[in-house]
Amino acid sequence: MEPMEKSFEELKSYILSHTEDMVELEALLTAIPALAPENGGDGEFDKAAALEKWLCAHGIKEISRYDAPDERVSSKCRPNMVAKIPGADDGAPDSYCIWVCAHLDVVPVGEKSLWNTDPWTLVEKDGKIYGRGVEDNQQGLVSGILAALAFVATGTLPAHTIKLLFMADEEVGSKYGMNYLLEKHRELFGKSDRILIPDGGDSAGATIEIAEKNILWPRFHTIGKQSHGSRPDLGRNACLAAADLALRINSLEQTFNGRNELFDPPTSTFQPTMKLQNVEAVNMIPGDDVLYADCRINPDYPLSEVRAEIKKHVEAVEQKYGVKIEVSEVQAEESKATPKDAPVVRELAAAIKAVHGIEAKTVGIGGGTVAAGLRNLGFDAVVWSTLDETCHQPNEYAIVENISKDALTVAYMASA
Repeated sequence: MEPMEKSFEELKSYILSHTEDMVELEALLTAIPALAPENGGDGEFDKAAALEKWLCAHGIKEISRYDAPDERVSSKCRPNMVAKIPGADDGAPDSYCIWVCAHLDVVPVGEKSLWNTDPWTLVEKDGKIYGRGVEDNQQGLVSGILAALAFVATGTLPAHTIKLLFMADEEVGSKYGMNYLLEKHRELFGKSDRILIPDGGDSAGATIEIAEKNILWPRFHTIGKQSHGSRPDLGRNACLAAADLALRINSLEQTFNGRNELFDPPTSTFQPTMKLQNVEAVNMIPGDDVLYADCRINPDYPLSEVRAEIKKHVEAVEQKYGVKIEVSEVQAEESKATPKDAPVVRELAAAIKAVHGIEAKTVGIGGGTVAAGLRNLGFDAVVWSTLDETCHQPNEYAIVENISKDALTVAYMASA
């Protein structure tokens, strides 16, 4: 048996025999709600403190903090931690790191009556664990830890340094998490680093996400003139104008109709979504209306082209109905892609093949992850995990076996 094969077998034995330890860690983390202030919470500080204590107690002691100031939370900061397990090439001119980047925050419970268990108390049943955050993103978080612990506990030196990033604020925009790190501590990442974000995937672990659609969330505030429902001639119906605009925004799916088979669906989508209440009575012509849209646009179309088309439709509606429409953007992001032949893609695919016998394929997604910010700055990042994608749902669960599956894959990458 080759030395690499022998050391990986030792790592594998450790991972498979200590997966239940990760269930205990999941239980600890689930019991500490880490909600952003936007979601009625006090941030991730307590969860980060508990995790740091746990890591130190289990032999991972090289931990650095890069906390983002935030006066809205009692700790006055949002925690970002990096745990490092030095590799054989640490410090060498051509060295690189294997990153596993997971987020600490979770989303709210939602309608609690839809849960079969207490969302903040982990329950294990039939090979699954239930609770808010167990899959999103604690499964990826603990699988990275398990892979790192395998090296530490067995005394095996990884071929490449492993870095575990525990981020704040992913669920509401990453201003205090990844975006803060890329703005203030960009030196953390190297252009040759292999960056894995275990925050999306499929139940077989067969898809490696390398690209995201461009995202545009416009807000349209239509200002008309309120009047009695029986005298629309005396008013300017902001609701009617907004309805026309909503259809025009949706029609952009025909304007920007190119296909990109990397994505599912392969076309751009322009969907009117949230609408704020306008008037409080049926017999009132609204003079004010607020409409939002969620646009997921194939990367072939720059947002500048989309904005230009939206502006044409806005001006046409203003002229037709005699209203004024104020346009703002809740979110706008253009995302570069990680090349299909990037080292992180090839090496992750090779690890998936070697450990699980699966031929992985590259895909794109319409959703947004922290990979976008990294890619736009020239860092090759991939999103991958083995999960059922129950995130944000009632009765969120993670499959225990997936923790060990993903840990084995990371351990193989760090061994090669």
